Amino acid sequence: KYEETLIVYLGDHGADMLRGKRTSLEGGLRIPLIMSGGKHWKRGERCSELVSTIDLMPTLLGMAGVSLPGELPGRNLVSLLEGKSVEWRKHLFAEFHLHSAHNYYPQRSVRDAQFKLIHNLMAGEINPGYEFTLKRFFKGVEEAILVAGEPVRGAYQRMRHPPEFELYDLKNDPHEFENLAEDSNHAEVLQRLKKRLLQWRTSTKDPLLDRKKVLQLKSEIEACMKGGIPSKADLKLNYREYFFDKSR
Repeated sequence: KYEETLIVYLGDHGADMLRGKRTSLEGGLRIPLIMSGGKHWKRGERCSELVSTIDLMPTLLGMAGVSLPGELPGRNLVSLLEGKSVEWRKHLFAEFHLHSAHNYYPQRSVRDAQFKLIHNLMAGEINPGYEFTLKRFFKGVEEAILVAGEPVRGAYQRMRHPPEFELYDLKNDPHEFENLAEDSNHAEVLQRLKKRLLQWRTSTKDPLLDRKKVLQLKSEIEACMKGGIPSKADLKLNYREYFFDKSR
């Protein structure tokens, strides 16, 4: 019955556009989520809390009356959907490794209600996914970037050759054009988010905290590409052998 049916509409990031999918920018992380079906949910309401797809599992299981496994990272959304005032998370985290062999460029990110920090783990190197996407998929984009205003040109150049840290004010700069990581006025925000991101990476046992593993995986991927870009089925990587300490 309709009255007993929960409807979840979840969007995607779209095609492999520059500064979109395969990045930690808003175009690669922010997607629509619409839910309908709860008897006590407030209709037509928007929620500005920091919500993630990891919240869907505990929400659906909770509504079905199923006991939740211990230590899930997600949270039940029902209280928010009912319009209740609840203590909610202050930060959201994200990570990217690669989408295919040609675009290995690992990133880690954290955001709060206003600011986002992106940590580029291979800063100093050209992002290989940039030229591949630019040349292969979209004619005329390169020319359009060249004649665009400085904020736009700078944003695309930053994707092509990222600094180690990118800091954005999402309230005042929702398109993430101005990197504030070198702005002394935002030094406290930068340090606070760097500390929080490191705490998360440590607690989740991020294997790429070890710089040697970042480079080892890069070397392995480059070896796979000597004969051209392999299909995903043919991309054989051995990271499971060295990412984690098997003695534990």
